[in-house]
Amino acid sequence: MEKKSDLLNEPIKHINIKAFDSTPIIEGFASMAFQARNLAVAAKIYERMLSDTGCRIILTLAGSIFSAGLKNVVADMIDYNMVDAIVSTGAVIVDQDFFEALGFKHYIGSPLADDTVLRNLAIDRIYDTYIDEDELRICDDTVAKIADTLPPKPHSSRQFIQAMGHYLEREGLKSEKSVVYSAYTKGVPIFVPAFSDCSAGFGLLCHQWENRQEHLTIDSVRDFRELTEIKLAAKDTGIIMIGGGVPKNFTQDIVVATDILGEEKPMHKYAIQLTVADERDGGLSGSTLKEACSWGKVDMTYAQMVFGEATITLSLLASYAYHNGAWQDRKPAHLSNLFPATEMSADW
Repeated sequence: MEKKSDLLNEPIKHINIKAFDSTPIIEGFASMAFQARNLAVAAKIYERMLSDTGCRIILTLAGSIFSAGLKNVVADMIDYNMVDAIVSTGAVIVDQDFFEALGFKHYIGSPLADDTVLRNLAIDRIYDTYIDEDELRICDDTVAKIADTLPPKPHSSRQFIQAMGHYLEREGLKSEKSVVYSAYTKGVPIFVPAFSDCSAGFGLLCHQWENRQEHLTIDSVRDFRELTEIKLAAKDTGIIMIGGGVPKNFTQDIVVATDILGEEKPMHKYAIQLTVADERDGGLSGSTLKEACSWGKVDMTYAQMVFGEATITLSLLASYAYHNGAWQDRKPAHLSNLFPATEMSADW
């Protein structure tokens, strides 16, 4: 009979965009066709974004991408001023990044595994990746402990994730890199508009269960407002969207929000989406970039869809941008400073 240790023995390794230069292959793609050429166009648009000093870049994240080995890619994008704000699903930020920041790992598995056996061993499967359910419960409990230290009132997800970064600073980062921690130290705000739809939800459930009269809540409308404030403060904005979902829609909608508030700002000047979804059945989280133009969200002058899986496309795109060096002339935007500091807990 297989033991848990037999299956959780080969950790996922995060790719390092600094260790390889994708410039030659991207430049070669430019003279090809189909998604190779589309990715080359997207790489040039990203280079243009980084060279546009008045542009603020928002990265959206969806899917099991950090558990698949892309965590350090995004952490480097933060560290090297290649992104100014992040909008994500909760699983990416909590179950995958914060989980590893606590010292845990994801492991190489198989989509052909016997899931009943995995369940009996308390191993959760993410396609061909395994995660230890017992360790994930520790992550849940840690979220609850952080919630217990904060004032019992509504907070944006950005505020709570900032508290998670503070926790890692205080307790010590137990992984090589962390997106939550890098964002905390660089003043890059992270928003998770559907925060309870992940491991954090279990932690917040326990927090509210034990503190029924006075407890913390997550205000998704405040998320929307704060994200809109970023758009209002920026001269121009560019978006890089990995997958779709709520992060994509929230980020595109802030353009319309400025109009509704009577503070109309221009459409997102640059837009890239890396996805495998199809628009024909509504599965592309609402629309292509071209369709989003009709809603007044995206300017199509510098916009590119790339239909390819993100472990490949984002690795190549980010490596190209890093080695091209346009980020070297960008200064940190410190967008977290847009929001007034409030007393979060007694030990801050």
